[in-house]
Amino acid sequence: MKPEDKDFLTELFRAAVEAADPEKAVRAHLPARPKGRTVVIGAGKGAAQLAAAFERLWDGPLEGVVVTRYGYATPCRHICVLEAAHPVPDAAGIAASQALFDAVKGLGKDDLVVALICGGGSALLPAPPGDLTLEDEAALNGALLASGAPISVMNAIRKQVSAIKGGRLAAACHPAKVVTLVVSDVPGDDPAQVASGPTVPDASDREQARALVKTWGIKLPERIEAWLVGREGEPPSPDDPVFADHEVHVIASACLSLETAAQRAETLGVPAVILSDSIEGEARDVARVHAAIAREVASRGRPFPRPVVILSGGETTVTIKGRGKGGRNTEFLLALALAGEDVSFAALAADTDGIDGSKDNAGAFADGASMKRLRASGADPAALLAGNDAWTAFHRLDDLFVPGPTGTNVNDFRAILIR
Repeated sequence: MKPEDKDFLTELFRAAVEAADPEKAVRAHLPARPKGRTVVIGAGKGAAQLAAAFERLWDGPLEGVVVTRYGYATPCRHICVLEAAHPVPDAAGIAASQALFDAVKGLGKDDLVVALICGGGSALLPAPPGDLTLEDEAALNGALLASGAPISVMNAIRKQVSAIKGGRLAAACHPAKVVTLVVSDVPGDDPAQVASGPTVPDASDREQARALVKTWGIKLPERIEAWLVGREGEPPSPDDPVFADHEVHVIASACLSLETAAQRAETLGVPAVILSDSIEGEARDVARVHAAIAREVASRGRPFPRPVVILSGGETTVTIKGRGKGGRNTEFLLALALAGEDVSFAALAADTDGIDGSKDNAGAFADGASMKRLRASGADPAALLAGNDAWTAFHRLDDLFVPGPTGTNVNDFRAILIR
């Protein structure tokens, strides 16, 4: 890939991330000071940065606890920052969930709880209900992640197998007022879906969860299946009086970030189009559609004239069938490069939180010559894709994109440049 194309795509990613800057997002949504205490709680891969921003902006005493992924912490003066595992929960997550409940114990009607919620919170807040264990919840997460189901389906099931998700944490704050500030990483920006809604209830129930399991063919562990049959510990309804005066605000999202990236492209002299900020589906299938659009633009100048950068967001999924390394963005790119081989394009796909899958890269770069170079290195691109080993492909090409943790999370960012 030409260095100038890589620089251009990197600049668009930076613009998208800057649009979701925690301090800018929080400043515009600060609640009024309460008569009583201010307690900050939160969870997600950008929760520590949100907490630090809230501390800088808040004019008054405060306290609280937030939990983030290992390696994502940032110093706070008054808010305790805990770390736990993602994407598979661990014992530190159990302790963090309890710490959040402890932080909101004994509050009164004059107190205020500010909940800072962003992507990644589902795994960071394990709280197995009834006689279920951390191992059961970890097994559930593994089954969901391997299923290829969209995030909305995974979260609807997770909420039924938790003592903290689905609004349960907000219910524990009663009678204090709860103001939830959400950085959305889900298609459609439904705040109840972000981090499985620990402070935002929704109307999903066990019957719906069982139907989703059947529809998507998800192979759940036996103990989880048995739990879903019962009625114990169902989440509170959105019309429960404990939520009467609560407020929920989406303060950053993929939509705003893509619009900002498009504006940055225009200032750099390249027209931009946004396909959608809420694309879902199997990563390799979504990639083939993007490749077909890129080929049409490159060869016929339609549906968009050249030059153009095609932007999209959302959250694709990967049905895991192999034992390779990677994430949904690198898998998207490998499939894009295969389907778009010899098309004159340059592309970047990356997770805006800075991590794609379980490695240290946010995503990768690819162009129409990537697969030729990969074959020249002795690798078989199709075999790597079949084995879900996209990380290895782009590692061999030295085209991994490693910006480090960004401190925010508004889902996937995809940009395809056609000069």
